[in-house]
Amino acid sequence: MEVILREAVDKLGHPGDIVTVSSGFARNFLLPRGVAYEATPGNKKRIALEKGRLEAAENERIAAAQEIANRLEALSLTFSARVGEEGKLFGSVTAADILHQLEAQGFTQVEKRMIDLPEPIRELGVFKVTVRLHADVKPEVKVWVIKG
Repeated sequence: MEVILREAVDKLGHPGDIVTVSSGFARNFLLPRGVAYEATPGNKKRIALEKGRLEAAENERIAAAQEIANRLEALSLTFSARVGEEGKLFGSVTAADILHQLEAQGFTQVEKRMIDLPEPIRELGVFKVTVRLHADVKPEVKVWVIKG
């Protein structure tokens, strides 16, 4: 099924791109969330006219995300945790914990789903956690887990 993207989607395309995706992905994810719309002949004509406006809006979103990314990369978060034998934590540091510290530092634009932490941190050390602000802007935040 052909769809026209309204926003950037990882590994798929940028606003205004006409892409072919499976009908299930389009029907269940892209269309209901307003990320894309069906590529009918009328919509294709309309997107050709709107392409410049969409690119300007996308560049504005990228610039805003890049500004936040610069502040995030300069940031270092520290978590103190109780530690057992062999440096293993009694708990773990999760994406929600990282989000709470980011919000405390004034980063209200970041959501939990943007924090790329495949599994919770369960040991002491320094970790780099990626924050997906935009499809093209993915800064890394230093997370220190220390004995507390």
